Amino acid sequence: MSAVLQVLQQPREAANPGPALDEASLLARAQALIGELAALAEVHDASGAAPAPQFALLHQADLLRLTIAREAGGHGAGLASARAVVGAIAQGDPAVALILAMHYSNHAAIARSQRAAQGEWPAALADELIAASLQGPALLNAAQVEPELGSPSHGGLPAARARRVACGWQLSGHKVYVTGGPLLAWISVLAVTDEPEPRLGSFVLPRDTPGARLLDTWDPMGMRATVSQDLVLDGAWVPDHHAVGLRPASLGLQREAHGIAWYFSLVATVYDGAARSARDWLGAFLNQRRPSALGGANLASLSTVQEKFGEIELLLQTSDWLLDSHARAYDSGTAPDGLVAVAKHVAVDNALRVAQLALELAGNHGLARRNPLERHLRNVLCSQIHSPSNSLIRSNTGRAALQKRQAAA
Repeated sequence: MSAVLQVLQQPREAANPGPALDEASLLARAQALIGELAALAEVHDASGAAPAPQFALLHQADLLRLTIAREAGGHGAGLASARAVVGAIAQGDPAVALILAMHYSNHAAIARSQRAAQGEWPAALADELIAASLQGPALLNAAQVEPELGSPSHGGLPAARARRVACGWQLSGHKVYVTGGPLLAWISVLAVTDEPEPRLGSFVLPRDTPGARLLDTWDPMGMRATVSQDLVLDGAWVPDHHAVGLRPASLGLQREAHGIAWYFSLVATVYDGAARSARDWLGAFLNQRRPSALGGANLASLSTVQEKFGEIELLLQTSDWLLDSHARAYDSGTAPDGLVAVAKHVAVDNALRVAQLALELAGNHGLARRNPLERHLRNVLCSQIHSPSNSLIRSNTGRAALQKRQAAA
């Protein structure tokens, strides 16, 4: 049995977390995993299997408690540190990085709630989730999207219902795209209560709760190892204190600014990392490829190739500067309103352009399954499915800008 699988099968004992690490140490640990994650990525892309060994590696590297508050036993990392780690992991396997990003974002929300005078996360629930995560891989993610509704960010209320019962709630409904499904220890389900005046909020349940069933429906073109399964709920019970952020359903879904900042930043970073992997493979290919027509010279010696590769470098440098600048400004409380949407929009568009340029330069080699560029291209294309789309960001930005000018006229 491999050391990775032994970690997964070890019984959980009392948590004994080591000292909190600084950003440089956390990033160094993530970077040390890139090669091993990249080797596993090819296998899990082909099989679609859940990346359990990869998360055992992350646990061994002590990276799973990154955004848990220091006083609660975590590293207490902010967005800048989390983004740096997610970016490194994404260069190894963006599917693993996306699951990790969701886990980090949720625990960052818990840490923020603990610091607030009246936080949304009940203290007993927060303590339970943190304790589990300190003991071993205990991933947390949300289930919000539904077959009929789509993403709740577009408006509308979920069909999932929370029925009041003794000492808790019973959940019924059908969710789709639950990222990391079979690896999750906890799932936060967005649902509407059955009260006379319905409320909308999240209900956190252990993945193996009776009445909660994951369906293996995930078979996409790219990001295959995210195992984003369906979740069917049929009377799954959760206690009272597992309800989070209940508000009148008539208000609709109220996205919290901090959560938006983390989500936009880390999702964009995942696909920026996939584009960097495409760049890295391409750079090696161009230096090694010596067509006979060039008389022994490699493709990298051509000025036209250098110009296009230079465009790739500039695109990635722009994305890194924007994403890092936003994350550090966010951590210091100085991020301008709307900057994270700009960073997300630019980083996703740049990743797509990098993939296009990489394919142009690699030609048929870029589409060959024997070369990892083909996988990187498929992964980058998935950047377009995360709500809100870049087209919606442009529409919202344009509407706000026009209304501002109309008011000033």
